[in-house]
Amino acid sequence: MKHLIILGDGMADHPIGRLGGKTLLEYTRPKYMNMLAKSGRTGKLITVPEGYSPGSEVANTAILGYDLDEVYEGRGPLEAASIGYDMQEDDLAMRCNIITIKDGEIKNHHGGHLTTEESDTLIAFLNEKLGNNRIRFITGIQYRHLLVIKGGNKNIVCAPPHDHPEEPWRPLLVKADNNDTAKTDENKNADSAQPLQRLTAVETAELINRLILKSQELLESHPFNQGRKEKANSIWPWSGGYRPRMKTLQKMYPQIKNGSVISAVDLIRGIGKYAGLKNIVVDGMTGQADTNYEGKAQAAINALKEGDDFVFLHIEASDEAGHDGDLELKLRTIEDLDSRIIKPIYDEIMKWKGENVCIAILPDHPTPVEIRTHMNEPVPFLIWHKNIMPDNVHQYNEQSCVDGSYGLLRLSEFMHEFMAIDK
Repeated sequence: MKHLIILGDGMADHPIGRLGGKTLLEYTRPKYMNMLAKSGRTGKLITVPEGYSPGSEVANTAILGYDLDEVYEGRGPLEAASIGYDMQEDDLAMRCNIITIKDGEIKNHHGGHLTTEESDTLIAFLNEKLGNNRIRFITGIQYRHLLVIKGGNKNIVCAPPHDHPEEPWRPLLVKADNNDTAKTDENKNADSAQPLQRLTAVETAELINRLILKSQELLESHPFNQGRKEKANSIWPWSGGYRPRMKTLQKMYPQIKNGSVISAVDLIRGIGKYAGLKNIVVDGMTGQADTNYEGKAQAAINALKEGDDFVFLHIEASDEAGHDGDLELKLRTIEDLDSRIIKPIYDEIMKWKGENVCIAILPDHPTPVEIRTHMNEPVPFLIWHKNIMPDNVHQYNEQSCVDGSYGLLRLSEFMHEFMAIDK
């Protein structure tokens, strides 16, 4: 039995008055998701452990069966792995968005939907102006980049920019975690060639805030921003951590011999790398609604055909539409996931003789369009393969899956159930 997880990031939502009190999944009635729900088994899943924020780094890691208390180090280290930066023991790696600030507020978390090429110019500029032996900016994908601070302290409180649209940015600057008890760094010379010791949380927060303020001065006057309606005029570092210590999925689940991850998002690629999965790059995948759906579906099919027994196929588009509060776009991303990802994969698998594939479909968390941020709520999931005994649920959505035969699963229970299906 081969296993395929199709994850629609942020796909779950709340009932919406404009849709007659239905969620987006209820309103769109996705043909293939509903068909697989009717012929498969369903349930709800808690993807975020108590005490954690409902970020994609948390939820996707938990979905893959990891104990967050043992492995969690934030987004930064995961994205460092995807970018190819080899973290050292004294590194603090942080996700570093380029965002738009206007009239004292965070207007968006993406700087006006920057391309990677556009961002690379700005990141190289910031690294030239602000980088030194302690500080380094590294280009990622689109608006998602990396800030590495040698000797930085992870015991800080950061505000994810996508959680605070239209809010004043100054109250959201980085703060020290009150529980931090680290000793003060003895070497405070950022240009010193001597080995750097770990900063305190207070010093780290102050350093990051200085970088944010300085970046605003530099980016506001950069030629790229002249005449732009949505200026890419500030960095926003968050979700930092040290080098993770994760077992591979092969060690956790003997059924997995070879596996792959397909995603446009550095974070997901980084999780995949630490999990022992190959990263499959698909031309034209963007992390937005214009991504190459057909190419990603074909890549998953090819990976399963060519020897992989586990594939994690991640689609970011619904999450981005949710953060933008764009109802029509998010509806379309769900329809595209159904018709341009699930349909071709299902149609192909049904042709295979003697090879069974177990498919799971789920989001990692809700990103409701009327709230525009992640919510810590159980998500609906379905599991299907050719020989599965179906339950009595006939539609895939937030409401109907409550009655599914899996009931309410927690965290790693999903992966254990999924991987236990091997015939």
